[in-house]
Amino acid sequence: MSAVKITDENGIRWLTLSRPDQLNALTVDFLTELSEAFDSASTDNNVRCLVITGSGRAFCSGADVDEWASAEARGALETYGWTEAAHLTMVKLTKIPKPVIAMINGITVGAGLDLALCCDFRYASNKAKFKAGYTSMAYSPDAGSSWHLPRLIGLEKAKEFLFYDETWLAQRAHESGIITGLFEAEKLSTEVETLAKCLAAGPTFAYGKTKELLDIGSQNTLLIQLLLEQETGLLCGRSEDAKEAIKASIEKRKANFIGR
Repeated sequence: MSAVKITDENGIRWLTLSRPDQLNALTVDFLTELSEAFDSASTDNNVRCLVITGSGRAFCSGADVDEWASAEARGALETYGWTEAAHLTMVKLTKIPKPVIAMINGITVGAGLDLALCCDFRYASNKAKFKAGYTSMAYSPDAGSSWHLPRLIGLEKAKEFLFYDETWLAQRAHESGIITGLFEAEKLSTEVETLAKCLAAGPTFAYGKTKELLDIGSQNTLLIQLLLEQETGLLCGRSEDAKEAIKASIEKRKANFIGR
């Protein structure tokens, strides 16, 4: 039975993690299914914004501990493939050339938090809870939080969150910068849908190129980054949306972008 529920509506793809009884914990098979779903969202021109959320009480509780314990019991902890599957999935998520929103409905732990951190925006319910979950298991981050957290909240705050491994309520996570926005639980879906509709109506190709520039910018000198901006700007300028933007500006009306 599929652990990923997919619904398309008005250019928005809603991807729901659907293992509620296991708090949407990530098995190797689940990660593989997610990876394939991310491939599909990347290449489907009808998808102009992706929203990821969880079913039940959790967004995602991280690695499936039962699968983890089973692998350890048979001496396969280092070879059963979870880390490799998780890394591939996280990288694919960050590379989706379209806006991606994590709609965080509840408990978010470990690799579940890493999954959310790979999204462009994180909007959470005021009842959501966040926990790194690594050092309490005598483990270190393994799915990207050691890269994302210092960039989002600073090195010292990242250490505080990871070392003490306390549960942070939604308000604290919002104030620290882990999440983008905070909504009352009963309004979360409606508010995120409004934001997703705005993004889905935008210049999707330009969004994708902007993501590429932001992803690589910190690795470059200003001169190299300016050259890349010129290169991507030329590509954007040749897009159908760019032609529509100029036409709409001349005609003094709102542009009607088609995402190409």
